[in-house]
Amino acid sequence: MTKVNVSLPAEAEANVRAFIDEVDERLASDEDTCRVVTETLVDLHGDREAYDRWQAGEEISPAERVRLQGYDPCNATLESEYYAEKDDDRFQRSKYLQWLWRQFDATPMADNVAFALRFRQMLAEHLFEECGDDCRFFKGITFTYGHNISVGDNVVIHDDVHLDDRGKLTIGDRASISDDVHLYSHDHDTVDQTQVANYHTIVGDDARVTYDAMVRAGCRVGENAIVGARSVVQGDVPDHHIAAGIPAKSLKVKDGWESAADPVEDRLPNRQEERRIDYDLPEDLDAFDEFQRDLTPPDRS
Repeated sequence: MTKVNVSLPAEAEANVRAFIDEVDERLASDEDTCRVVTETLVDLHGDREAYDRWQAGEEISPAERVRLQGYDPCNATLESEYYAEKDDDRFQRSKYLQWLWRQFDATPMADNVAFALRFRQMLAEHLFEECGDDCRFFKGITFTYGHNISVGDNVVIHDDVHLDDRGKLTIGDRASISDDVHLYSHDHDTVDQTQVANYHTIVGDDARVTYDAMVRAGCRVGENAIVGARSVVQGDVPDHHIAAGIPAKSLKVKDGWESAADPVEDRLPNRQEERRIDYDLPEDLDAFDEFQRDLTPPDRS
């Protein structure tokens, strides 16, 4: 797709740059992250007057109180907060930044591409384990934690993508992740779904994972490879191959890359166990089983 450069009017550009720089500097400082997130969201949602009245102890309605306290990530819980194996120290800051990312996407400014891409790039540099230069993160991207994600340079991730980093997720330079893609790094046991195994999932340099595809935990999409739309990847896609289907199979090598690619394989090799990430849970863990099922198979009773 051929694209052209687009820029904001000078005054709008100056205001965008000043705002992003201010939030960036506050997040990089010793200031309490919760406070930075709260005040940034209050201003983005145009609620400063009501917030100041609340902070001054003036009377506000119950609805206003609930709305205003909702800007503070300390007053919210995320699904990943309930995962027993999470790194509690890293999660706290990641939670606050993830809350800012999600609530920013609920504002009208999230649709202003020239502003929103730069704002999310700045947030990613604070949230991700690593984030390269000149990345483009579009609207509705969700994460498990955020801090187990490494992204290279010039990566584009489109609308409504889920980046599961319960294990570890690496996305290489110049990779493209299309709308509605799900990249997973954890799996559930087939008998007891409360038992979770974490893995390292990899999307190589220059790879493309196209619309509505799913990459299973512990798989690798090779360099310069393509995953076809709505495919389900359950093994490793070799470098320079085009894979598609449910389950995905290698269809061909990209034209002009035959000498650099391994031969086409009908079935993708599964190397999931090589990328398992082990973790330990406290012996005195007060585990919560939301299903409350008897999981004893009839052949093992």
